[in-house]
Amino acid sequence: MTSPQHLPGGDDPPRPPRQPPAPAAPSGAEACARAWTTLTAAHARIADHLTVALARHCGLSINDFEILLRLEPAPPPGLRLGELRSAVRLTQPSLSRAVARLSHRGWLARASAPDDGRGVLISITQDGRQVLRRAAGVHAQTIREFLLDPLTPAELDLLARALARVADT
Repeated sequence: MTSPQHLPGGDDPPRPPRQPPAPAAPSGAEACARAWTTLTAAHARIADHLTVALARHCGLSINDFEILLRLEPAPPPGLRLGELRSAVRLTQPSLSRAVARLSHRGWLARASAPDDGRGVLISITQDGRQVLRRAAGVHAQTIREFLLDPLTPAELDLLARALARVADT
């Protein structure tokens, strides 16, 4: 007689099906790529909504808004174009065109730098401040709707802390 654990002919009793192996954790490169694509997709989505909202309600591009926002706290007589460029992240020709356009609309003032005959100082006008106040409300509403509201308070805190750490490096 054969034992129940070993069948004649060398066949073993059926075994329970094997569980599939757990998925491997993504490699460093895969995790990096996933984080980057997620960040850029979220930024693009929110930037698209901001572009539409600022143009519709204020007649501003995102870059126009950034320029006004950076100039608003600047003490008189304003900022040099180079100082503004480092804050706004536009090329010199693009920034010059944007400043000319905003000046033409009466939202910025341009003046010669007293210590440099070729230098130009840029400042925000009262009309520019009014447009910026309206745009800041549109910006806040759009950011709230598409970035903040979908997150829990814990997620918001984590996002703020993580981005602050990245921004400080």
